Amino acid sequence: FAVSYEVAPAASAFPTGTYRNISGNLALSYGLVAASRQADLPLYLGSYPITPASDILHELSKHKNFGVRTFQAEDEIAGIGAALGAAFGGSLAVTTTSGPGVALKSETIGLAVSLELPLLVVDIQRGGPSTGLPTKTEQADLLQAMFGRNGEAPVPVVAPKTPADCFDAALEAARIALEYRTPVFLLSDGYLANGSEPWRIPEVDELPDLRVQFAQGPNHTLDDGTEVFWPYKRDERTLARPWAVPGTPGLEHRIGGIEKQDGTGNISYDPANHEHMVRTRQAKIDNIDVPDLEVDDLSGDANLLVLGWGSTYGPITAAVRRLRAAGESVAQVHLRHLNPLPGNLGEILGRYDKVVVPEMNLGQLATLIRAKYLVDARSYTQVNGMPFKAEQLATALKEALDG
Repeated sequence: FAVSYEVAPAASAFPTGTYRNISGNLALSYGLVAASRQADLPLYLGSYPITPASDILHELSKHKNFGVRTFQAEDEIAGIGAALGAAFGGSLAVTTTSGPGVALKSETIGLAVSLELPLLVVDIQRGGPSTGLPTKTEQADLLQAMFGRNGEAPVPVVAPKTPADCFDAALEAARIALEYRTPVFLLSDGYLANGSEPWRIPEVDELPDLRVQFAQGPNHTLDDGTEVFWPYKRDERTLARPWAVPGTPGLEHRIGGIEKQDGTGNISYDPANHEHMVRTRQAKIDNIDVPDLEVDDLSGDANLLVLGWGSTYGPITAAVRRLRAAGESVAQVHLRHLNPLPGNLGEILGRYDKVVVPEMNLGQLATLIRAKYLVDARSYTQVNGMPFKAEQLATALKEALDG
């Protein structure tokens, strides 16, 4: 054979447990169902079929017994509009799409930012622009997820790294959305969606508790002693506003896309209030609790750091192993949280003389890293609709080491 593989015994390659084969879209679907059960909320999917995200709609439509409702809308805008309405009504709301659909959904995502309601926007990325390459993979929606809305409309961004990791990423995106009352982007791609790997089926007690408390009554006292409900009175830690289910007596409040007065939620054109609200919404995202990164640096004296995100994890890891087998010292770190970035990322980047960022785009993460941390992050990119190959990446990283 031209190529041979050595497969390690499962006992040493994987933690003990019950495993099954799973694709990325199926793992993501199960993660959404698990999140709704852990939050004790009904799951609502408002979606329009689009490659390569349609499998999630197909799968979730099978699970009415878990309190899942799926709505195949007439277009992308209707899909997210229905999902946002479900979020207002107290559901764990999801909309699934790919890059072209995100473009259509952008105005409603901005509305969700303004309303400060939990909403999961699942983007299974594919080749673009426009209709592009529907059946080919790409990572080129990162900047669209970060900035593709009018005004200052910050949204958290989470990205799984393997097909099985889509399950955990869905739970993490739901945690952020529910705890901080915000729409959250979940960036997968066609390579993860249709790829598969062994997945250890978790025990229920291993899953996070995602339960939230709906507003129950008045939360503010006026100067005259009257108790009222303020829909934009914030939690001191998370800056999240209360989640009031429509129809709850005494919690009637106005919603809409026009700027709101802090606290009361009334329409406000006051310049100082607008600045305050813009900065508060940004601060809420900036203060999201994300875990610190762990660097894979076996030698502890590596000169080169390989920084990745999303589905490049597999090829990067394989390339790093090849270089180490050849006697090279290389460090690797992989991002799940892209907004906000982990708090220790800046310190990690400062440890290494060279930073290489492999991406299936023209250098979108590298652009963000260079702007935020002022480091000379070097891009290694391809946009041919195909994932990286390990040998290809190993060759590029060796050139960076020697350069």
